[in-house]
Amino acid sequence: MSENRRKPELLVPASSLEVLKTAVIFGADAVYIGGEAFGLRAKAKNFSMEDMAEGVAFAHAHGVKVYVTANILAHNGDLEGAEAYFRELWDMKPERPDALIISDPGMFTIAKKVCPEMEIHISTQANNTNWQTYLFWWNMGAKRVVSARELSLKEIREIRDHIPEEMEIESFIHGAMCISYSGRCLLSSYFTGRDANQGACTHPCRWKYAIMEESRPGEYLPVYENERGTYIFNSKDLCMIEYMPEMVEAGIDSLKIEGRMKTALYVATVARTYRKAIDDFFESEEKYRENMEWYRAEIAKCTYRQFTTGFYFGKPDENTQIYDNNTYVNEYIYLGIVEEVGNSGENVPETVDGKFLVRIEQRNKFCVGDEIEIMKPNGDNVPVVVEALYTDDMESVDSAPHPKQVLWLKLSQVPEKYDLLRVKNSR
Repeated sequence: MSENRRKPELLVPASSLEVLKTAVIFGADAVYIGGEAFGLRAKAKNFSMEDMAEGVAFAHAHGVKVYVTANILAHNGDLEGAEAYFRELWDMKPERPDALIISDPGMFTIAKKVCPEMEIHISTQANNTNWQTYLFWWNMGAKRVVSARELSLKEIREIRDHIPEEMEIESFIHGAMCISYSGRCLLSSYFTGRDANQGACTHPCRWKYAIMEESRPGEYLPVYENERGTYIFNSKDLCMIEYMPEMVEAGIDSLKIEGRMKTALYVATVARTYRKAIDDFFESEEKYRENMEWYRAEIAKCTYRQFTTGFYFGKPDENTQIYDNNTYVNEYIYLGIVEEVGNSGENVPETVDGKFLVRIEQRNKFCVGDEIEIMKPNGDNVPVVVEALYTDDMESVDSAPHPKQVLWLKLSQVPEKYDLLRVKNSR
């Protein structure tokens, strides 16, 4: 490792206030989120202004930055609303976000006028494939540019060598891959009228396809590739956990996790694993190599589609696609985050049989007697047994079948606030 190379930022996505807090606690240096307008994840939950203000305050209290996406390719009708939106962000109390992520020059111009001291980062959606493009945005006042997905590490290193040292490069290190260069895909717009460049992609690249011969209308022929199936556009997920030295040596300043529509379990798993990998590598490469099996095992515990290194070592080949299905591997099920240990309410005792009760908002079904796992930010996974379940009125129940039901749990070991509870998927 080069002696003068900066330790890269770990940048983690968040779809909601709950997921933002999870990302912060489980190791993010920065979090990127979307508001209710002007971002490219219209189907994500996204943040109201109230939740965004609370999230920014929470992140800043833990020394974590927050970046807000506004990376649509704007039409004339978007511009007036964009100015009002940026003004709301600039006036946010008690603290404003740290940066805006933008792809459109018109949106950039408005943001520079309305938020003059806020950093602007140029989205991967702007197709940033060469060092002259980086210099263009630097001269316009951008602090950071997100590299296009189709760049190799060699090309990123060349960009680093041609731009100012203080200019930042952000590159994806993990998550779903688009079939199209830098998101330039028209399938969603063509099939459903939902424009990916307006934040409404329906991900038709994951669908199953057949072909039809012109003279035989209505006769659908399945598409086979070596008899492996028909999902011809379905890319594997990016995973660079084994290539931290190469990512750092390329001069990347921010390592970005994809996934603003992912669950808290996904975010916690990926953030925690990459946090440890980065820290271990900067402590010593030997430690990083010794812990590789732990990284591989942990990263496989979140949902994924099999893994690839994308374009980083050259153009992908036929091994980068998944031909037989479009489903995720899903080894663990998310149960909830520990919101409170002990009790501040009127009806719930602090302890039962000498053990503290813990409060969660339940996300998937589990039962008394189940063996589950406490997932801790420090990397520990603690197996426990669910000894009792109670409603908010202290009614004893045997199971938790209702999503988002508030429950109090007695576990065989007491977790800490913000620990995550999960259970191995038996299906």
